Order: sequence, then C-alpha cells, then structure tokens
Amino acid sequence: MARSVNNVILMGNLTRDPELRQTPNGKSVTNFSLALNSAYRDANNEWQEVTDFVDIVCWGPLAERVSQYMSKGRRCLVQGRLQSRNWEQDGQKRTKVEVMASDVTFLDGGGSRGESHDDLSQEEKSGSTSSKKAAPKKKDDVKIEDADDEPINLDDIPF
Repeated sequence: MARSVNNVILMGNLTRDPELRQTPNGKSVTNFSLALNSAYRDANNEWQEVTDFVDIVCWGPLAERVSQYMSKGRRCLVQGRLQSRNWEQDGQKRTKVEVMASDVTFLDGGGSRGESHDDLSQEEKSGSTSSKKAAPKKKDDVKIEDADDEPINLDDIPF
C-alpha cells in the first residue's frame, strides 16, 4: 500500500485564548482556533470576504509555549497534519477534523500573552502611568553623507 501525504500549513489569527489542560498522565494539551480570511470576486465582479475557522491541537512543550505566548487576535503560522475524531453525543455520532500541530510560529512580535500595543490603555500609551518605567528617548537618526561615491571596502568594517 502506498503512503499518503498529510501536511497542512495555515496562517491566521487566534479566535480565542488557547486552553491549556493536562491529561490524566500529566501530558500538556492546548486547543485553539484559527480564523483564516480570504476573498474572491462573485458573479457581479464584487469582492466577497470569507472566513474559515479551523481547530488546532498542540501537545507537550509546544502546547505549553502556545498557551504562554499566544492570545486571542494574535497571528501565527501552524504546521501539522489533519486528524479526524469520532464520538457519540446524545445518541448522535459526531465527527470533527482538527489540525494536530507539529510547529507553531508566532508572527506578532513582542510582549507576553495578552500584551500588545492595542491592549494598552490610553494612559499607558501616553506614558502617564507612574508604575511603568519611562521609555528611553530615541536617538536621532544617523545621516550618512557620501561625497566620494567610492565602493565600501568590507575589510574596513570592524565587525
């Protein structure tokens, strides 16, 4: 029997904060959902936006990192494989397809969980809170004047 290929790469925004849980034997598992936005032109040649929602499952140390550093609205790239689950609920057979993540790349920079520029209050943005350290002043940009137009010798660079 030939082997199949089951690889998924998704980039989107978290629709909710990741939920970290522990299995009875102590293994970490985190669940979250990604919103995947796309657009297409309809029959009237007008743009229509569509959002798909995909459930993601992470295990072990990856689950702990995702839970610690990711939060609702943050962007990430998920690599993994599709897996379906079957169960019975209220006499009905249910099936769900999820992505079992093997890697999650955090695309939004800076801050810890829940901390982004958009999450700061107006006081914090203006710097009027006394509990925060004052941000260091930014040095003026360095202006380079190149009168000679000579090529740069890489041996002259000290690093």
